[in-house]
Amino acid sequence: VQLQASGGGLVQTGGSLTLSCRASGSGLIIDIMEWYRKIPGYHREFVAGIGGGASPRYAESVKGRFTISKNNAEMQMHMNNLKPEDTAVYYCHMFASSSTTRGEPYWGQGTLVTVSS
Repeated sequence: VQLQASGGGLVQTGGSLTLSCRASGSGLIIDIMEWYRKIPGYHREFVAGIGGGASPRYAESVKGRFTISKNNAEMQMHMNNLKPEDTAVYYCHMFASSSTTRGEPYWGQGTLVTVSS
């Protein structure tokens, strides 16, 4: 099972970016997909999540600015009105089952988002 994240980059304050995360694997059944981020010197923190039969959920710091969506095995997060404090490495995460696993957590590699002031 693999998670491939993409879409990070450098953007000015107030700008927008879209992150994507594609999952792949034999017999993959995805329950929840999420985005986390890690700011240097801080713990990894939850940003947004989708799936599990619930409405999309967001950290308070990104509500109204970030929108998460999912289409089959691909998740996207549209980030608008970016702020310097959004600068971080963003990681995709999912709970999924495959042909050989049941309800396991998986992490993708990070993608760096840098917001200049």
